[in-house]
Amino acid sequence: MSQTTSVQNHADTSHATELKAATSVTIIGMVLDAALGGIKCVGGVLFHSQALIVDGIHSFTDVASDLVVLAVMKASRQAPDQSHPYGHQRIETLGTMLLGSILIAVGAALAWDNVLRLLAPAANQLPEWPVLIAALVSVAGKEWIYRYTRRVGMAIRSDLIIANAWHSRTDAMSSVVVVFSTIGAMLGYVWLDIIAAVVIAIIIARVGWRFTWDSVRELVDTALPEEDTRELTRIAMATEGVRNVHELRSRRMGHDIMLDVHLQVKPEISVSEGHQIGMQVVQGMRTAFENLKNINFHIDAENDEEGLPTTVRLPSRREVRETLAQCVGEFPDKCHLRLHYLGNHIHLELFLDKAYRDDPAFSKQHLTRQLEALPWFGSLRIWFPGEE
Repeated sequence: MSQTTSVQNHADTSHATELKAATSVTIIGMVLDAALGGIKCVGGVLFHSQALIVDGIHSFTDVASDLVVLAVMKASRQAPDQSHPYGHQRIETLGTMLLGSILIAVGAALAWDNVLRLLAPAANQLPEWPVLIAALVSVAGKEWIYRYTRRVGMAIRSDLIIANAWHSRTDAMSSVVVVFSTIGAMLGYVWLDIIAAVVIAIIIARVGWRFTWDSVRELVDTALPEEDTRELTRIAMATEGVRNVHELRSRRMGHDIMLDVHLQVKPEISVSEGHQIGMQVVQGMRTAFENLKNINFHIDAENDEEGLPTTVRLPSRREVRETLAQCVGEFPDKCHLRLHYLGNHIHLELFLDKAYRDDPAFSKQHLTRQLEALPWFGSLRIWFPGEE
């Protein structure tokens, strides 16, 4: 028996609210990036700072990344549809991977540029003090937008917005490099800012690698950490009625968790009781893991991983009833038949009318001997009215 339970953690109104918050913070960041980029590029040209010009170009690349974020967030926050029943969060994962790749590229470019500056002869024109003002304004502005964006990203559980926040911080870091490079140049120690720039570039690339690698792991359906899997198994095993837990498979879509699990229960219980046991497992798991979005549980009467699980094609209920009719004559429709498919055999429970109990022509032993000749037969139990 298989049962899928799905609870939409983000209803349509929630999707709209999250999209509005993400759009607002991204537009604010984009306007700030454009303003700072213009200030730094113009200031670098007027006051002889190549580093400030490069930093301004970096700010304009942030504008481009903000446009990517806006497009990706709008697509990823769409409600599930027929083509994407699990939602569109993977679009956000792709966007996060793209931003991570940009961070890696920016870090590598900054490191390479500063190594070249270290090897190149010193410039004849030294930067002037307004360069420091522009760089400090950039540091303050980008640090503020980083904190604001990261707070929004955490609130709406968006790796993409969090990654964009870190992208803003890399711009602040590069402006810090400009501050040190300007001070170093004015004091005659140009190499100090270059060494600092290389170190910061490595940090930027490392942040980008972390986001890119996490996104790749999610796209290839990497399972939850082992300790989380053990905890989910423990919760299921602690649920009354669960005999065994196996084939527990997990994957992520953004911050949401998708889970598939097989639950072994007593084979003689009803379908509805098995379903209720599964629902109790779901409730326990969701209490412990709030971001469990979809749990697909399969109720098993036997352990699929051990012994001789039922894998061959066995007779259907209609075919079994036809076989019984051949053995005992006309099989009354009102007589109830319960089948248990276990270990590649069928175990039968017959609930017969009391007329059969008083019929001398009917013999359980004779019926059993006839059924034992069949390769699929496992066992036979016969119940009459008043018996349990």
